Amino acid sequence: METSDEAAAVLDAVRAYHRSRRTEREFVPGVTEIWPSGAVLDEDDRVALAEAALDMRIAAGRSARRFESVFARRLGRRKAHLTNSGSSANLLALSSLTSHLLEDERLRPGDEVVTVAAGFPTTVNPILQNGLVPVFVDIDLRTYNTTAERVERAIGPRTRAIMIAHALGNPFQAREIAQIAEDRGLFLVEDNCDAVGSYYDGQVTGSFGDLSTVSFYPAHHITMGEGGCVLTSNLLLARVVESMRDWGRDCWCEPGESDTCRKRFSYQLGTLPQGYDHKYTFSHVGYNLKGTDLQAALGLTQLEKLDSFGEARRRNWRRMREGLDGVPGLILPEATPGSDPSWFGFVVTVDPEAPFGRAELIRFLESRRIGTRLLFAGNLTRHPAYLDRPHRVAENLDNSDIATEQTFWTGVYPGLTDEMIDYVVSSITEFVKERGAAAP
Repeated sequence: METSDEAAAVLDAVRAYHRSRRTEREFVPGVTEIWPSGAVLDEDDRVALAEAALDMRIAAGRSARRFESVFARRLGRRKAHLTNSGSSANLLALSSLTSHLLEDERLRPGDEVVTVAAGFPTTVNPILQNGLVPVFVDIDLRTYNTTAERVERAIGPRTRAIMIAHALGNPFQAREIAQIAEDRGLFLVEDNCDAVGSYYDGQVTGSFGDLSTVSFYPAHHITMGEGGCVLTSNLLLARVVESMRDWGRDCWCEPGESDTCRKRFSYQLGTLPQGYDHKYTFSHVGYNLKGTDLQAALGLTQLEKLDSFGEARRRNWRRMREGLDGVPGLILPEATPGSDPSWFGFVVTVDPEAPFGRAELIRFLESRRIGTRLLFAGNLTRHPAYLDRPHRVAENLDNSDIATEQTFWTGVYPGLTDEMIDYVVSSITEFVKERGAAAP
């Protein structure tokens, strides 16, 4: 917007306020909390939010449209649709595959979708919410991803799609799995919520699937506070996603617009009378899952820092990996061959043969103010929500069970310093030494 003198004065005051609040706190081991994840927000972020608020851009508007355009280019997709969360993005992405506009290719109740057992529920929930059947596959215990071979073996006569998340920023074998999907006539939904800025085979993640999704929750690579996005290069799917996101309406006018197609009162759809207002004609059973300009304004300034954030995540992860290399009793993570992950966290599995357990180690770390998280839900098939839900287990889920019992992760996000990472490393090393674990 053109900034008036009054608005410029307010924004200058916001910058001054931000600087007055910024204090570099000394890290005190065992006292200062080391978060496993978190947003890194600077002066430009605060000003962007204030500017959008001054302009009273409280619904989706020009910042949302600009973010969608810039972000789609960044991920090499033709279209991006901003949503109110990453969970909503996953719901929209999979739901779009049930649209009548896909004709014979549409997913129908009872069709199967291959997915990973060890992960976060929002990759699996849309499958069940659409009356489809999840087919669970296992993971590897170093990459924490499934493999193309496991996915291919899981495909059955009723399998119609694959929906998989990149685990903690570490890409799955996206090119190979995309090729399987193409060869078998399946859709691929790529859950990229934890991996924005990661690469596989030289290509950015989020660009392999028929659809991909992103989350902008504060824990993720860039944040809008809440927010998410669905991306695709398939214009038909993009149209369906937009319709389902915007109440299911058939009209594609932006908010505040009324006759983009110049045929607002010329359509005849369904059994409605000729000329029924296109703005109130509905072609899908949809939702209202839009984002706002306030979110998008923050997203635009955060997006400018994506590369530097990714460098910090990679640097922190390497420092952790090098510091813990050779520590007995631990199974350390590895990048998927051919990948360059922008890591979401540093994941560790306590060897089942170690003289200590995960719970012991976590309690020790938490007592030192070192935040930990489990590998999300672990094996989802063991949770109360899924016990009586239709599903198929392709093969054994042994590694998913080990992850449920033995795996956790700590932070590598850009807000952590070398001193903090070193303290995490020394704390884990001290704990293992005290418990008498033998070197391999």
